[in-house]
Amino acid sequence: MTQTDAPASPRYSEAGVDIDKGNAFVSRIKQLVRATHGKAVIDDIGGFSGLFSIGNAGLKDPVLVASTDGVGTKLKIAQLCGKHDTIGIDLVAMCVNDVIVCGAKPLFFLDYFASSALDLEVATDVIKGIADGCKQAGCSLIGGETAEMPGMYQIGDYDLAGFTVGICDRAAIIDKSSVRPGNKIIGLASSGLHSNGYSLVRKIVFEELGLKVGDQVAELGCTLGEELLKPTRIYVASVLRVLRNHKLNALVHVTGGGFFDNIPRVLPESCKAVIEKGSWPVPPVFSFLQDKGRVTEAEMYRTFNMGIGMMAAVSEADADAVMQQFRAMGEQAYLIGEIAAAKPGEAQVLIKGLA
Repeated sequence: MTQTDAPASPRYSEAGVDIDKGNAFVSRIKQLVRATHGKAVIDDIGGFSGLFSIGNAGLKDPVLVASTDGVGTKLKIAQLCGKHDTIGIDLVAMCVNDVIVCGAKPLFFLDYFASSALDLEVATDVIKGIADGCKQAGCSLIGGETAEMPGMYQIGDYDLAGFTVGICDRAAIIDKSSVRPGNKIIGLASSGLHSNGYSLVRKIVFEELGLKVGDQVAELGCTLGEELLKPTRIYVASVLRVLRNHKLNALVHVTGGGFFDNIPRVLPESCKAVIEKGSWPVPPVFSFLQDKGRVTEAEMYRTFNMGIGMMAAVSEADADAVMQQFRAMGEQAYLIGEIAAAKPGEAQVLIKGLA
């Protein structure tokens, strides 16, 4: 029996799962997905798995690097705004920015989209964003899963997860082994909140301040929804370009946990990061949340990225050249601190001037 001859499924549809709508969704997004494909993609959308050829990859000892993530309660903002074509960028960014910190080039991406009942327009917009993010990261969207689960989600809600695999040469993996006292720390500007801390954000702006996503906020210069939906910046292209010419001793993707929890992940026990507060412009959204939400400065730096989405530790001799190349790639790059020797048991992050 062919797909066109397949019997109807009225009882399954009555239970809340529409197989025909799922098939229609696949048809809708085929061109979006194909637009992200390069020659390495073997299979076409609609199979049971995605096929990707790495060939010899031009590497002596290729290592695959994988990451998975979601976008958390930022999804609630997309749903409140009725705008779903950028949240997929956030999904891709949260994954590919994690693999680039190892020096790995993202190869392909897969997504998981779950809802109570599939809304074709919403789901298609989400995939548009994912495809956009994949193009920015230079990777292929090779597959995904769409699940209708009535009873698991409220009507209109959906959830997202993403999965990416990258590749790098074993000898070129970026790890903490090259970090030394005297290294300079370069910060790359974020586009705003990115995709972290939204549970606290929502509590402050909706519960405590009683704001709506359509409200114009003077301190932000835009509506609340516009600020909160700014897509996470993808740093893949700029980092890969810099790595062609310079050694990066460590990279930090500043996500949940902010400065205090993310920086130590790339530091040897004998080192600490000394950050100069005030060495970069902090976007207004952070001071707005700190002031209106009565959040301590220390908690802000542990919850949010505070305007720095990615950090690089480099030798002092390379710092100026690396910053110049990041800027040439369109990044706002700042010298924000340095690596220093740490005594046993000493905190590995010191933010000078922190209240």
